[in-house]
Amino acid sequence: MSSSPGHVELDGAWWPLSRDLTQELPALADVLDPLWGRITRIAVNPRYWPILPPRIHVNGHVVKVGWFTTELDPHKILLLSGTSGRWDLLVVPPETTALPAARLMAAASADTGPPSTATALMAAEQAEDASSSYEADTRPADRMAVRM
Repeated sequence: MSSSPGHVELDGAWWPLSRDLTQELPALADVLDPLWGRITRIAVNPRYWPILPPRIHVNGHVVKVGWFTTELDPHKILLLSGTSGRWDLLVVPPETTALPAARLMAAASADTGPPSTATALMAAEQAEDASSSYEADTRPADRMAVRM
């Protein structure tokens, strides 16, 4: 879990199927709520999300959804839990193909190497992807990778 507001370490990654937070957030929170403790708030940067729901229903309770334009990395989602604290996840863009997505998810959830911001990981992956060869677009079943 992260605690430093300046250079926030990532706790993992999430690869949503679409940019529709109304559909995507409940599925994410339904999985994480029992694992991390009751999720109370979710925050995103609205740059890549056309629709921001003010709240979602998760496992029988309401979770407030907020947004920050300058305080939150546009490639990250923040989840808050009353019992576990803060969790920062890299958001792998839905249009990302399988191999780059797998690399991003592994990098965001790795315990090794220096901590990196979500934007720094995305920039490094774009540079890597530009220099790599053809890849088949097969999407793995795993849509999330987190450090526990």
